[in-house]
Amino acid sequence: MAKEKKLPKENRHLKRFYYTVDQAVEKPFNWQQMWRLLGYLKPYSKTYLPGAMIAMLVSTAVRLLVPILIGKVAIDVAIANEDPTMLTYLVIGIGILYLISYVGNVYRIKWVNILGQNVIYDIRQHLFSHVQRLSHRFFDSRSAGSILVRIMNDINSLQELFTNGIINLLMDVVTLTGMIVILVALSPKLALAVMIILPIMFYISTKLRRSIRRSWQDVRIQQSRLNSHLNESIQGVRITQSFSQEKENEAFFEGINTDSFESWRVATKKSAMFRPFVEMSNAIGTIILIAYGSHLILLGEANGGIEIGTFVTFAFYLGMFWEPISRLGQMYNQLLMAMSSSERIFEFLDEQPNVKEKEDSIELTNMKGRIEFDRVQFSYDNDRIALHEISLDIKQGQNIALVGHTGSGKSTISNLISRFYDPTEGTVKIDGHDLRDVKLDSLRQQISVVLQDTFIFSGTIMENIRFGQPDASDEAVIEAAKVVGADEFIQRLAYGYETEVEERGNILSAGERQLLSFARALLADPRILILDEATASIDTETEMKIQEALQRLLKGRTAIIIAHRLSTIRESDNIYVLENGKVLENGSHDELMKQEGEYFDLVKSQFQMLDAI
Repeated sequence: MAKEKKLPKENRHLKRFYYTVDQAVEKPFNWQQMWRLLGYLKPYSKTYLPGAMIAMLVSTAVRLLVPILIGKVAIDVAIANEDPTMLTYLVIGIGILYLISYVGNVYRIKWVNILGQNVIYDIRQHLFSHVQRLSHRFFDSRSAGSILVRIMNDINSLQELFTNGIINLLMDVVTLTGMIVILVALSPKLALAVMIILPIMFYISTKLRRSIRRSWQDVRIQQSRLNSHLNESIQGVRITQSFSQEKENEAFFEGINTDSFESWRVATKKSAMFRPFVEMSNAIGTIILIAYGSHLILLGEANGGIEIGTFVTFAFYLGMFWEPISRLGQMYNQLLMAMSSSERIFEFLDEQPNVKEKEDSIELTNMKGRIEFDRVQFSYDNDRIALHEISLDIKQGQNIALVGHTGSGKSTISNLISRFYDPTEGTVKIDGHDLRDVKLDSLRQQISVVLQDTFIFSGTIMENIRFGQPDASDEAVIEAAKVVGADEFIQRLAYGYETEVEERGNILSAGERQLLSFARALLADPRILILDEATASIDTETEMKIQEALQRLLKGRTAIIIAHRLSTIRESDNIYVLENGKVLENGSHDELMKQEGEYFDLVKSQFQMLDAI
């Protein structure tokens, strides 16, 4: 018996963090959803699917025919009439039938596996493509681990359904139907006696349905939470080690791992109840066959009984009868698992972007770069307003800066310009066009954002710089790196521009990663450039080198610079000082210094900090 596992008491309250998004969905068995899932078979309805079904029907027909040949022909005719020639032909004929069945099974297995793998590929591709198009709000409320589970684990759980389940289900249904028809035709009384257990079996399996389905749904939820914590723990391992929190993290993981273990134990325990029940039914059916069948043989065919060959045929079919029923029981559990996973997959597929593109949206070509905020208000949730009726007019080619304390609304403004979110009230325009009327790709292809925590993909240095402009030549990539001052450190790497960087660019320093992001932005040649704390990770010496590069990077482009380091924004055409989502003051550096307002205090406090150092 498995040892009972419990979450350490001091960590139990932490479970709430992982129980916020993935909650159990209590729904009845949804056949409409199952038909939707089976819709992924449609592209293969003229190729692999009919081929697999024909091969299945051939092998099934052989299985149904052989017991009749043995019982009714071999025993009741050939043996009864002592006809060795007929027996010889029967043996040869049955051998040929089994050979045909073998060939049919080979092609059935081959085609259903090809079919299943193609369907899994299509579902995973569809889900990934859809998730990539969802708005930032979707990712704000879900961890990367929980999304990963649905794209990988939940779709993998459908593999058995599509590779074997569907065709096996049809094969078992055809086999059962054929056997019932044959048994009733041979002896209605004996057939009724043997199959009397079926209604009881159906009733009990129906009662188990809800409980089994809920258990497998819980398994998926626990796997999602486990994956979320694993993803977070691996990415944050440096922080964990720096604070010596390995034991606490292990205890926390033990609790989540225990929940996953328990959910699997409960689900498999409930699912395992079905097969023994089928086997018990098989035993009862065999007892009925022997008892009642013997009685009918003794009665004789003339008195409403049966022949020995009929009894043997019933025995063959009875041995075959419970096998498909057992598989149908397993198939039902498989179906429940598939339903649980498909609910979670379709939940994501049914998720619509908060930022929607209109059907008649316009293509924003030859962007000039003028940005207008007209009384814009925005909130990430109903409890906190991030921007209060902000109005901005940023001219084409103008270089403006946003400054203010953390949470003042600077990054929110940049998010609205890229239309990662839509304003709650008011309008954001570029070149006079409301962003809600513009095609998203045409907008974002002309905007580059350089963040403080730049993301470096696995691959070469060359591929990372080329990310925003995939068709750029090697010479253009190298030139962009030279302009921003990245070429110097790249040439020192073992393989230069062909150096493979690890996940998130861990072989590079924070400053080097930031220089790559500048090169990436320059190569993309945007009309609007947003630098969101882009120089925060660069040391003072590197910053001095990059100031000249920034002049070229910003030339002819509308630029929005968000910075705490005020030395990087002195030359800005206009500086907006934000506080609690409102513009307190704006003007050039010299104008704001003369006002001796909030900006003056920010500059003064920063210089005092430098003097203290």
